[in-house]
Amino acid sequence: MYDQIREDTLFIILYSVVTAMAMMASCYLLFRQGNAFAKDLTPPTRLRRWTATFFAALVLNHLVYMPIFFLSSSEDIMSIDLIGGLLDCLTLFPVAIVVLLAMLQDRRRPLWPVAVMMAPIILAAAWCVVARSYAILPMVYVYSLLMCIGLIIYMVRALRQYGRWLRDNYADLEHKEVWQSFIVFSIIMLVFAIYAFTNEGPVYQYAMQVIVLLLICFLLWRVETLSDLSIQIAATESEGDEDQSLYKGLSQTNRDSIGALLQQHCIDTQLYLQHDLTLLQLAKAIGTNRFYLSQYFSSLGTTYNAYINDLRVNHFVNLYHEAIDVHRSFTAQQLAQESGFRSYSTFSSAFKRKTNLSVTAWIRAHEGQEKF
Repeated sequence: MYDQIREDTLFIILYSVVTAMAMMASCYLLFRQGNAFAKDLTPPTRLRRWTATFFAALVLNHLVYMPIFFLSSSEDIMSIDLIGGLLDCLTLFPVAIVVLLAMLQDRRRPLWPVAVMMAPIILAAAWCVVARSYAILPMVYVYSLLMCIGLIIYMVRALRQYGRWLRDNYADLEHKEVWQSFIVFSIIMLVFAIYAFTNEGPVYQYAMQVIVLLLICFLLWRVETLSDLSIQIAATESEGDEDQSLYKGLSQTNRDSIGALLQQHCIDTQLYLQHDLTLLQLAKAIGTNRFYLSQYFSSLGTTYNAYINDLRVNHFVNLYHEAIDVHRSFTAQQLAQESGFRSYSTFSSAFKRKTNLSVTAWIRAHEGQEKF
C-alpha cells in the first residue's frame, strides 16, 4: 500500500509539514508561558500538557513511519508498519482519549480504564510484531470498533453531565463548554477508522495527513481558548461545607429566606451583571451555603445559569425601554453587553428561551407597540 507514495514528492512534503507542525505545537504548549490565542484566558495546565504529549506522539508516529519512503524490501516495510502500529497503540490512541477526558473539568476522571481498554489491542499489536504477521488484525479491528462505540456512548453521557455541572455553577459559559471535544473525538475515530479499514492507495494517505493537520490546528485552538476551572473547583472543595446530605429537602422557610437574600444582595445590587459570577461567589455574597442555594434553584425548576441570565434579560428589557423613553440611540449588542452578557450569541439564546421570541422579533413587536 506504500508503493504509490514512496516516490510522491508532494506527499512527502505534506508528511514533513504535518510532522513539523506537530513538533512546533508540542513545543509551544510545553515551553510558552503566555497564551497567543486568548491573552485574557488561562488554559488548564493539565490539558495543556496532555495535548503537548499527544502532539509529541504524533511526531513519533510520523518519524517511525518515515523510513518506509526510502525502503524497497517488503519485509523491512512490514516490520516498520507493524512497529509503527504498536507504538500508535502504546502512545497515540490512549493519549488522544486522555486529552478528551482532560477537557471535562467537573472532576478528574481516572485514567486506568483507558489502559485497560487499550491492553488487548497493545498485546495483539505486540504479537503481530513478534510473529511478523497481520493474521489477527481482523479481530483487532472488531474489538476496536466495539471500543469506539463504547467510548462514544461514554463521551455523550460525560458531556451532558459536564454541561449540567456548568449550568449549575457558572453564570457565564463562554470559554467553558467543550461540546467541540466530541467533534475532536469524532475526528479521531474517523482517522482510526480510515487507518483500520481503508488503508489503501494514495487517497487514504493524503486524507490521513489532511485530517491530522486539521486536528492539530483544532486542538491547539481548543486548548488555548478553554478557561481553567481548577481554581474555582479547589475553592469549592476547600470552603469547608458540611456533607451535602445534610441539606436535602429545603423547607419553605429556607426557600423564603434565600429568596429574600437574593433580592437584597443580588437583584437590588445588580450583582448579576458581574462577569463569571459563580454559584459559590453568589452564595458567599448573600450569606448562605452553596448547597442550599443550589437546592433553591432546583426547587424553582431552574439552574443557576438560567436564573442569572433571566435577570440579565430583564435588565436588557429595562435598558431598552429607558433608551426608547429618552430617545437614546442604541444597538441590541450594546444593551446586551451592558446587561452582563459577554457573548451576543449567549444573549440571543437566553433571550429566546425566556421570551420565546428572537431579539429582532421582540424589538420589532415593541417598536410597533410604541408607534401605536
